[in-house]
Amino acid sequence: MHENEISERIIGCCIRVHRALGPGLLEKAYEECLAAEMDAEGLRYERQKMVPLVYGNRRIARSYKVDFLVESKVVVELKALNSIPSVACHQVLTYLRLLDKRLGLLINFHVTLLKDGIRRVVNNLR
Repeated sequence: MHENEISERIIGCCIRVHRALGPGLLEKAYEECLAAEMDAEGLRYERQKMVPLVYGNRRIARSYKVDFLVESKVVVELKALNSIPSVACHQVLTYLRLLDKRLGLLINFHVTLLKDGIRRVVNNLR
């Protein structure tokens, strides 16, 4: 499956979660519900996937995690904030580079319309 098809299915899952719950909950609640939706959709994912950081030939402590890595191709980072700081998109791009992936989704559930809370982040996507 191509990254774009995977992202469409992920976004569909996010929309179902947002329609059911609306804004105002903590990020962890949305994460749990999104996992349930992706299970129902038949999407394979890793939750709280560690992001390796290597500097030169030294491996730095595994202190970074992505919320989801879906189908081993798409990074999904969830937020539940009034506004997303610009650094969040840069953070997703850095995760994509460190994991050698091409597409990430930054999803903010704390919006009235979920389409306003979705940001695609690409790293050399074809």
